[in-house]
Amino acid sequence: MLKFLARLLLAPLARLIWRPRIIGRANVPKHGAVILASNHLSFIDSIVITLVAPRSVSFLAKAEYFTGRGFKGWLSRNFFSGIGAVPVVRGAGAAAQESLDAGLGILDEGNAFAIYPEGTRSLDGRLYRGRTGVAWLALTANVPVVPVALSGTEQLQPVGSRRVRLHRITVEFGTPIDVSKHGEAKSGRARRHATDEIMAAIARMSEQELAHAYNEPPPATIGEKVRRVFRRPGAI
Repeated sequence: MLKFLARLLLAPLARLIWRPRIIGRANVPKHGAVILASNHLSFIDSIVITLVAPRSVSFLAKAEYFTGRGFKGWLSRNFFSGIGAVPVVRGAGAAAQESLDAGLGILDEGNAFAIYPEGTRSLDGRLYRGRTGVAWLALTANVPVVPVALSGTEQLQPVGSRRVRLHRITVEFGTPIDVSKHGEAKSGRARRHATDEIMAAIARMSEQELAHAYNEPPPATIGEKVRRVFRRPGAI
């Protein structure tokens, strides 16, 4: 009910104020499980996708948004719940798999789930290499992937800013992709090829420069540097 009311009230208001250019809404299936895989430019991206998509969309958000106290905590908890956020503890290794399992649960219930294959926001506007978690989800749940290209959200809410500006944005929903032809979820090669197909579709729509690298901070230790050098292509 909270998600329904949020979309009912906020979506028309957001479209009236920011007048987003929306392309390909009909490409998003109205029913059944589906993954929306998007580029990532700003904190506000998830809110934008949720409010302009033709159906309710869930996405993962930091658990801290749901654990605050007092009025501010109550407001944050209800706002993020209302726009479809699901709390998770983020991180690598087991935490990363738990996040994917949470997404899988959303898909198993027949819902739409938004994910950013780059893993984190692009600070330089380039499109980074996709991590294969999106392919693992699509192949495990046997669901289509709708590529999404966002443009202008980095100006709507610049990285590091809490203020939302008046800026025209574009959201394009691409043709659904069936990645099952690449193989099974347990195959690293299948996950890599499926992810590359999804990222290629996003790149065509967004027209971003390709970074040809993962979007991650510099390694903090020599051990981390070595692990990145020898990281398997199929790693999540």
